[in-house]
Amino acid sequence: MNSNTPPLGTPVRMLYGVGSVAYGIKDIAFRTYLLLYYNQVVGMPATLVSAAIMVALLIDAISDPVVGHLSDNLRSRWGRRHPLMYLSAIPAAGSFLLLWLPPEGMSNTALFFYLVVVASLVRTFITLYEIPSSALAPELTTDYNERTSIASYRYFFGYIGGLGMSFAALYLFLTPTEEYPVGQLNPHGYWLFGVVGAIVMISTVALSTIGTHHRIPYLRKPEVERLGVRETLHHMKRCFSHRGFLAILGFGVLKYTAIGITAALSLYFGTYFWEFSSKQLALLALDGVIGATLALIMAPKASLRWGKRNAAFGLAVIAVLVAVSPYILRLMGWFLPNESPLLLPTLFGLQAVYATCGIASAILVHAMIGDVVDEAALTTGRRAEGLYYAANSLMQKSVSGLGVLFAGIMLAVVGMPEGVKPGELAEGVVEHLAMIYIPAVALLYIVGASMLYYYRIDQASHEATLAQLNANA
Repeated sequence: MNSNTPPLGTPVRMLYGVGSVAYGIKDIAFRTYLLLYYNQVVGMPATLVSAAIMVALLIDAISDPVVGHLSDNLRSRWGRRHPLMYLSAIPAAGSFLLLWLPPEGMSNTALFFYLVVVASLVRTFITLYEIPSSALAPELTTDYNERTSIASYRYFFGYIGGLGMSFAALYLFLTPTEEYPVGQLNPHGYWLFGVVGAIVMISTVALSTIGTHHRIPYLRKPEVERLGVRETLHHMKRCFSHRGFLAILGFGVLKYTAIGITAALSLYFGTYFWEFSSKQLALLALDGVIGATLALIMAPKASLRWGKRNAAFGLAVIAVLVAVSPYILRLMGWFLPNESPLLLPTLFGLQAVYATCGIASAILVHAMIGDVVDEAALTTGRRAEGLYYAANSLMQKSVSGLGVLFAGIMLAVVGMPEGVKPGELAEGVVEHLAMIYIPAVALLYIVGASMLYYYRIDQASHEATLAQLNANA
């Protein structure tokens, strides 16, 4: 990094973070709304919808590292990252809109291929922004704790974007009508979701890219290396074999799969288990706004007090225990009935704690990747921010791939029918779903968090790495 690099101010951190609004909108759409929309509104079997989303994830497994490698090796007068970020805005927004406009009269097979193609396009174009933008983080600062602060802003805006769109969808778009008395099943609302989401996505990506453009002269400018296919694959292998990174990757895949299951089933549980209206679900979605705000403060403080690894582990375990507690208590007959006026505020409070701990844990893990980049650069002799954040991006997309796939399987196992209204569901179906959900999510979270034991970078070792890198420069 240039020794004359000006310090990062709060406006720059906010402008950097605001681009995550687009990713948050895409993420909430894939995690929470896509399965319900295509299953209960369009009428596709849940297993077919989740399989289509999973196929798109497999395509991502190829495109993500390609974009990461391209971002690391691109050379232009606008640097390595910004050209791709500018390029992503319009196609990402356009393909997102197409998700909610499937042609009428298509068979389930045709809808499957439509969903695969459009979902893959959305993910690929978002990747063109998200990976280069994420890779900016370790270039904007080398400070161990400041990286946590930058990650906090990124996750704050990501969650605000996703949860803000979720609130708008449930409170404003998915409104009950005479034809659709259950707002969550109103198809017109999903069209509005797509239009507004696309507009916000293109606006925030452009704002963030323009807002960080002035930092280009201070970013790293590695020497141009023309690597062949064989050398490139060898470089990727060395990067991805880093033990600390493998620990993060293992934790992330399992935890984000659990988050994906939770998000994909949230509208099912909200509609059929807790029997909330769309407006009540909209209010419940705001717990994440509180969680993201508190996590913005909590993550840097937890990093200073306990270190990134230990804080990320502890917060993840607390998050999952709080998340499953109301389901366990309800099945045991010890929780508030659906008729109680205290049910909504009680669940709101519990989910706010879950969101705070879960988001703070994710922030810390995101910051840990920047430290891995530095340590790996010392051993490989090459910077690979794009590659590492490509793998991180793929890890997070496990949410809407593996998570939604498993959620679809769970729905099939319990026999959830298509297009069913609350009150018409056979007795015991949603309770059976909760009995499968609880152990699956708890196991994924706790086993994943345990993998962080193999991550050994702390502040002292990171500072020693930076000193060695500066000495070798």
